[in-house]
Amino acid sequence: MRATLKVNGKTHVLNDVDPECPLLYALRDNLAMNNPRFGCGLGQCGACTVLVNNVPTRSCMFPVTRAVGRDIVTLEGIGTPEHPHPIQTAFIAEQAAQCGYCMNGWVLSAKALLDKHPHPTEAQMTAAFEGLVCRCGSHVGVLNAVRRASEAKGRA
Repeated sequence: MRATLKVNGKTHVLNDVDPECPLLYALRDNLAMNNPRFGCGLGQCGACTVLVNNVPTRSCMFPVTRAVGRDIVTLEGIGTPEHPHPIQTAFIAEQAAQCGYCMNGWVLSAKALLDKHPHPTEAQMTAAFEGLVCRCGSHVGVLNAVRRASEAKGRA
């Protein structure tokens, strides 16, 4: 099938793509994006997270056909090295990553959380990050980064 995807604000046409192909593979293989990452392939770790209409979504379990007509944002789509998104700035300031493999899930889930709740409670943070896996133990830094970004929103 032919699929037209809007990824990071740009339209991409994929020719001859399997309708059941996971969005993860379309992004990585067809569009040559380095993020999201393959983690477990079962939607359980969050390394493959993207935002679909600003909802954190496990792209390894999301068929490309369901992505058609929706806004898809990857980690690459929220900021650049020269102009990082405020949540990325907070993650850097808090040194909230060790290996960084899982950061798609954490950063994009944090962005969606702060877009919905600019000053989230601990319970809202816990709910937003449920199901994300970090094997390095960066959780404390991640929570500190979300708090920092939340405080920055209050000053903006």
